Amino acid sequence: MTTLPRELDLLIVPRWIVPVVPHGQVLENHALAVHQGRIVGIVPVASANALTPRERRDLPNHVLIPGLINAHGHAAMTLFRGLADDLPLMTWLTDHIWPAEGRWVNADFVRLGTELAIAEMLRGGTTCFSDMYFFPDVAAAAAADAGIRAQLCFPVIDNPIPGARDAAEAVAKGLRLRDEMRHNALISVAFGPHAPYTVGDETLGRIRTLADELDMPIQMHIHETAGEVADAVAQTGMRPLQRLQQLGLLGPRLQAVHATEINDEDLALLVEYGVQLIHCPESNLKLASGMMPVQRLLDSGLNVALGTDGAASNNDLDMLGEMRTAAMLAKIVSGAPTALDAHSALHMATLAGARALGLDEETGSIEVGKAADVTAVDLSGLAQQPLYHPVSQLLYTCNASQVSDVWVAGRSKLRDGQLIGIDTQSILQQARSLAELIAKGDTHES
Repeated sequence: MTTLPRELDLLIVPRWIVPVVPHGQVLENHALAVHQGRIVGIVPVASANALTPRERRDLPNHVLIPGLINAHGHAAMTLFRGLADDLPLMTWLTDHIWPAEGRWVNADFVRLGTELAIAEMLRGGTTCFSDMYFFPDVAAAAAADAGIRAQLCFPVIDNPIPGARDAAEAVAKGLRLRDEMRHNALISVAFGPHAPYTVGDETLGRIRTLADELDMPIQMHIHETAGEVADAVAQTGMRPLQRLQQLGLLGPRLQAVHATEINDEDLALLVEYGVQLIHCPESNLKLASGMMPVQRLLDSGLNVALGTDGAASNNDLDMLGEMRTAAMLAKIVSGAPTALDAHSALHMATLAGARALGLDEETGSIEVGKAADVTAVDLSGLAQQPLYHPVSQLLYTCNASQVSDVWVAGRSKLRDGQLIGIDTQSILQQARSLAELIAKGDTHES
């Protein structure tokens, strides 16, 4: 048994702890001991009562889980939430989102949108997120200021984008950001080539070389729609994954987002190279992009993480809701009600996300030695009663509103449903003012 220091920074005493490792375990009447930002023990409450923590947080109706990990999104796009709903993907992009980005996106936009997203994510129990959007240095600063864990994927496209005149400048700025964040324990940096259809072979080859040299992850939208795959075959004679294999990009550092169109040959490549997969079910459903064959991928031994995508196509950043959608969708796609059970869905939203982002030694499960990134969910509500199985209730009856407390690296970010150190009123006021201007410039008919 681990010997605990007599004095601790924090002792959290919930009704249940679901550590995720080992899989399927639920601990009742145990306490989590935290010191200097890390988990130092999980002990029975009777033993915990002898400890003298600087702070003790009793949560008698709550389940404590690892902090949720949103493995893919575009944080600043919260400011486009609901701007152009119920449209096909390419119409949505080319007629509304891309024009709006061209007109409105600058460093101030990204700062405000990212702050709004971070507030929403922390309020919903997310302690780590991956972001792929313009001005990643600004988003990194917002994440660092908020004290939330983040992977910043700097976008690379073979066209000018906000903040970079071309792919070479985007890469140079992204690598500079990596150097600047090297000593920040909460922030990591990855390549973010947008998609196979927006980034050419030369740029992808350079990214592969740099990623190999620097041991950096690569996150990319891949096989998002049947149309994308068909267009690629028509233009190159290859499916996108085949092309990426020829370019040397497939491997455990590649984070493939969406992957709704996976045939037998695609699956064989994913398994051979150990590619990380990130599922965004609600965005895919809303845009009718397709459905990832999650259970088939899991049965093949692949790691599948969970993301919300951006709020412009979801329209929320609620990872508990995303878990439930993922579970329901996996069942109908596979034709099996046993697909993606409650514990597996929680694993997807926590440790699988950490593994996809290369952070599983630091976060994603409640284990001694890991960072104290944890979330408490109140299961005392009407919709949670009667309560037979806490993890099932967590998955099938809860959403962000049941999250009461959040800690990142042992620091309280949400207490009794109230954000700490974030001026939500200022963020909301600025967002509403900007939205009035954005709405006037959009031609979408509601």
